[in-house]
Amino acid sequence: MSFETIPQTLPMARRDRMAVLARSNAGSLQDLWALLGLKPGCTPLRGPESGLVMLRGRVGSSGEAFNVGEATVTRASVKLDNGTVGHAIALGRDREKARLCALIDALCQDVDTAARIDAELIVPIKCELDDADEKRRRQTAATRVDFFTMVRGEDR
Repeated sequence: MSFETIPQTLPMARRDRMAVLARSNAGSLQDLWALLGLKPGCTPLRGPESGLVMLRGRVGSSGEAFNVGEATVTRASVKLDNGTVGHAIALGRDREKARLCALIDALCQDVDTAARIDAELIVPIKCELDDADEKRRRQTAATRVDFFTMVRGEDR
């Protein structure tokens, strides 16, 4: 998917924006952030700090819930100089990524800033993630094996 094919008229919902940020590559995120040139004043409220969360699953989506295992996550909360608070949580131990995502969350609570961040940072990252997903789908499809059963004469 290319940058031009994503409609840019509607602002992204906070949930969708944070989902893209959580999946983003830290290097790409920092590069695009630097290009934005935003340098808001902020103070940390919490973290960034790493910890574990329990992952739960269900067999067949309807069975009894069970613990699959644990995952490392990093969370952060920041407060902008104007009082706006932003929060973020991401898999892994990248503290700077969690702090930057919380900062972006706080900034995006202003509609004009959110539109700029969506267009110049979120949409390019979403395109990058979509391209990687499509590449993975193509690679997986190339290894697909179709099994079939031939009818034997005496089984009729």
